[in-house]
Amino acid sequence: MAKLADKFPYLREVLIGSGSGLVVLTLIIGGFAVSSEGQSAAPEISETPTETATVSPTPTASQTPIKTCSVAEEASNPSLGTLQAVVLNAETGEVLYDRDANKPAATASVMKTLTAAAALMTVGPNFRATTKVFSDPNSKSVISLVGGGDVTLSKTPVGAQSVYRDAPKLSTLATQVRVWAERNNVTQIDEIILDSTMFGGSAWESSWLRKDQKDGWISEVTALITDGDRVKPQAFTSPKTGRPVLSAGEAFKKELGDFAQTALLVESPTPTGFVEIASVQSQPMSRWITHILQTSENIESEMIAKLVSKDLGFDGSFESFDGAFKRALGTTGLDFTGVKVRDASGLSQLNMVSPKFMAELMRLVNAEFADFGQIKRSLPIAGESGTLGGRFKGDIVDATGKIFAKNGYIIGVHTLNGIINAKDGTTLTFTIYALGDVGSDVRTAIDTLATAFYRCGNELSNE
Repeated sequence: MAKLADKFPYLREVLIGSGSGLVVLTLIIGGFAVSSEGQSAAPEISETPTETATVSPTPTASQTPIKTCSVAEEASNPSLGTLQAVVLNAETGEVLYDRDANKPAATASVMKTLTAAAALMTVGPNFRATTKVFSDPNSKSVISLVGGGDVTLSKTPVGAQSVYRDAPKLSTLATQVRVWAERNNVTQIDEIILDSTMFGGSAWESSWLRKDQKDGWISEVTALITDGDRVKPQAFTSPKTGRPVLSAGEAFKKELGDFAQTALLVESPTPTGFVEIASVQSQPMSRWITHILQTSENIESEMIAKLVSKDLGFDGSFESFDGAFKRALGTTGLDFTGVKVRDASGLSQLNMVSPKFMAELMRLVNAEFADFGQIKRSLPIAGESGTLGGRFKGDIVDATGKIFAKNGYIIGVHTLNGIINAKDGTTLTFTIYALGDVGSDVRTAIDTLATAFYRCGNELSNE
């Protein structure tokens, strides 16, 4: 922990606003400037040194040069609405730019980077979710399909792909069951139990909008589910069935064929004493993480959080996410003051995370702390890949390939959070929140501000 603290020094709020003459002297010599953007009250810093403090009337060789590269024009774009933003030197942690950086706010989909980090610190990059089938040894005509939290399990036919490439298939499970049935002289399946009891609590987060389900962005998150509950498995924003457990059961029954044609589907826990007869595993968690960061897939993100919760001994409910994430990331040195985790995808308006926290997380990602290199390799690249592939064009094309970041959008919240390989060779981490009454070109405004950070590099001014 001592080494981690040395590598990632965190600027504590208690240092800001101190009346100590020593702190004043440090701030003056360091060349820091207090924000004048007017988004919130400026930190209270004593204007008059104490009797023991002296101020050199002229610069000395040891002084830090004043930063002169301004982004004031880009930051004042009214399309950004209420701006909260921060830029850090990735190596030193120095705050180069600060606009309400410590104020918690809704995150939109940049929350997915936090979800990925929690997963890598718990279940790890090699984890695979397993779906199983059990049978009743006393009545082999009764089997149970048990969900293991694999949102990617697919009803697509052999040779076809869903939005989750190379996902396990119900048809594979059905083949294994038919082989078992033939070996055990089972000629008919009378009952198929559908067991989705792995997670506690509701399958729907109460702060979500049902419109998002209708529009294909999210569904009930259950341990037994196929294709993220999509009606059309190949369509990213397909409408959802709204009955994921039963839909999975119906698809499985169809795959079993004639000898299960009259089987009754029953949603219930698997009785004690049943024995395993078939199983399939998902692609590894590393694939899930790449997918959620590149495409901003929501239901996969929520399933990841439920698996994290269970791995840490929680019940997998949405209510457990806050405690689970904080425990998962407890050894990272991140300061969770003011952080509130309501969901894992960022759809909830009730997530509360400051821009500074997210930029500090990106410092860990840039340094490839623990397994966080997986996040770094999975982030969309400006103008080149993922959800940023079509952005950073025209006058800001020079940032193409230099900014690696997760973007986000929900009503009233537009965000971007990531890493910048700046023009001067400095590596920066940054977060931009554009909140409230934003313009129709808010994404371009965010990208333009991020590009200005890229152009300034370590000479970025806080004016």
